[in-house]
Amino acid sequence: MIRRKICIVTGTRAEYGLFYWLMKEIQDDPELELQVVVTGMHLSPEFGLTYKQIEQDGFPIHEKIDMLLSADSAVAIAKSMGLGTIGFADAFARLQPDLIVLLGDRYEILAAAQAALVARMAIAHIHGGETTEGAIDEAIRHAVTKMSHLHFVASASYAKRVIQLGESPERVFNYGAIGIDNIRKLKLLQQDELEASLGISLSYPLFLVTYHPETLLDQYSETAITNLLEALDSFPEATILFTKANSDTDGRIINQKIDEYCASHPERTKAYSSLGQVRYLSTLQLCHVVIGNSSSGIIEAPFYKKPTVNIGNRQKGRLQASSIINTDDSKDQIIAGIRRALSAEFVKSVGQVKSPYGEGNVSEQIKETLKKMDLTQIITKTFYDLEG
Repeated sequence: MIRRKICIVTGTRAEYGLFYWLMKEIQDDPELELQVVVTGMHLSPEFGLTYKQIEQDGFPIHEKIDMLLSADSAVAIAKSMGLGTIGFADAFARLQPDLIVLLGDRYEILAAAQAALVARMAIAHIHGGETTEGAIDEAIRHAVTKMSHLHFVASASYAKRVIQLGESPERVFNYGAIGIDNIRKLKLLQQDELEASLGISLSYPLFLVTYHPETLLDQYSETAITNLLEALDSFPEATILFTKANSDTDGRIINQKIDEYCASHPERTKAYSSLGQVRYLSTLQLCHVVIGNSSSGIIEAPFYKKPTVNIGNRQKGRLQASSIINTDDSKDQIIAGIRRALSAEFVKSVGQVKSPYGEGNVSEQIKETLKKMDLTQIITKTFYDLEG
């Protein structure tokens, strides 16, 4: 029997966490062959060499595409994309996958999509159709949609947007957000286990903070992270766990400021390049407020009935549950948002929150579609025009 070769491309810790159960589904299916290509932050000592976690989880890595330059300027990011496109072209030529699976909207993924497009290889894209107005991710996401042939979206409104971009409805599948599978399936740590693992006491209130650059703005990140850290000073009783910024433009200045803040408050703060999925979701389950501008605060936090203080425009446009408190990047607004999130009235209301991102079991449904889809002539697409 010839097994269908499914190639997963991953470049970040968060993305791999979302892919984990899909990779397990593919690996465990006798009719499929899993291929794993790692790139980006996974291969960087600065970001924790997280490819090692992939191997520890039992997934052999077939190709490593080293594309990150040791800088986070716009020029360095563009050059990294060029290196990535070259590396992916070679890797795909060697692996000859039947389907390449990409997730999200990072520049590493755009490089992989470009190489696959020119090689006439079929692409399945997860989390298309979303909007995030404060980052270049917005344009990358829609560009990857147009290069892709199968689409797995997180909501009906996102499916509608992918179709609006000219993709055939027969190739768009709304199974919900793939990250919900982690919430349903992972065995998380209890508080004493997490404290032992992290080496810090998690006293009330516990803040989980992740702040990434708003990459459409110039010379902005230092001011924004300074305002956030000054706002956190208004809560001297809080335990604060930071997960650091990605390798986006200006990510290093954010991480430098976080490290300096933690050095000044060692008794109640810690920062991590990567917590890993179990420790991250265990912290999310136990924390009292999620703060910053990560998609996790929008998608995963509502399932744990946790308030999110969402800062700025990076996530603007995404579907939001009622547990999300949106603020600008000013110190006063962030303080007000955190105080509201901690209020008894808001905490009570969050207990009734409903998420718009489905109920899980997404990975199995995606795997079955990847396995059963007729790939004959799949790379040929007709632009689907909306009526009227």
